[in-house]
Amino acid sequence: MRAFSYERAASPAEAAARAAEVPGAKFIAGGTNLLDLMKHEIETPLHLIDVRGTGLNDITATEEGGLRVGAMVSNSTLAADPRVREAYGVLSRALVAGASGQLRNKATTGGNLLQRTRCPYFYDTAMPCNKRSPGAGCAALGKGATTRQLGVIGTSDTCIATHPSDMAVALQALDARVETITPEGETRSLTLDAFYQLPGDTPEVENTLTKGEMITGVVLPAPVEGRHAYFKVRDRSSYAFALVSVALIHAPDGTGRVALGGMAPRPWRRDAADAALPQGAAAVMAELLDGARPTEENAYKLTLAERTLAALLAEE
Repeated sequence: MRAFSYERAASPAEAAARAAEVPGAKFIAGGTNLLDLMKHEIETPLHLIDVRGTGLNDITATEEGGLRVGAMVSNSTLAADPRVREAYGVLSRALVAGASGQLRNKATTGGNLLQRTRCPYFYDTAMPCNKRSPGAGCAALGKGATTRQLGVIGTSDTCIATHPSDMAVALQALDARVETITPEGETRSLTLDAFYQLPGDTPEVENTLTKGEMITGVVLPAPVEGRHAYFKVRDRSSYAFALVSVALIHAPDGTGRVALGGMAPRPWRRDAADAALPQGAAAVMAELLDGARPTEENAYKLTLAERTLAALLAEE
């Protein structure tokens, strides 16, 4: 790990302003991803701004009947909140499926959204990776590459890495919005599709945050009635990232929402797929995975996603 300087910010506005002002600055909260990346010298910040003291630790009701979750709320706290467990079950289930209890105690809502891919070639600094080193090439697209865990939709000719968050998949199904503050003190509210950026020719650019812009919270809209389910298919029962995950909100009239994890560079959802839910899992996946470009090694994910959704629907 390389040397760095450190400071604590007292407010979101102060943190954002300092991040824009100081060269090589990065925010740090729980550090569950950033510290690992620093140890591997994948991330090499010159300055860390600790944002744990910025007053973003609360979960509060909104006037619209939803909840606002501060960016510093831990994954454990969010999953255990009675309001989340009762009205946003898909989110609570997704959070509990992530990482381990120890990590959930430290990981924050804002940091979870910003965690970086676990693609093995991204972590192996001896291998070329466009996300880690723009223009270097993508080892995952080379001959003989191991791609079993990588993306099948939303990928590009420069990157097929997936986004690792379970929480974000549930937030996508819930139509949550991400709130931010810029160094100038302005605020923004973004859908997850507007927040995350597909790789295209610039896989190193993973979201639409500007320099110094900081996540301040996530807003959950008023609860959606119906059954909430989250199922994560993985290689072992804990501390493993999703091969495929499905977030499902299914209303009594057969309508609902479906979002996928482990399949794409961001949580994956399409309106046409939601509209097809009354027709069954096959119809949903035909819309959701239209345009998929799997490799020979990860094409199984297309079938696995459909079977996972079918199994969730069959439980009702």
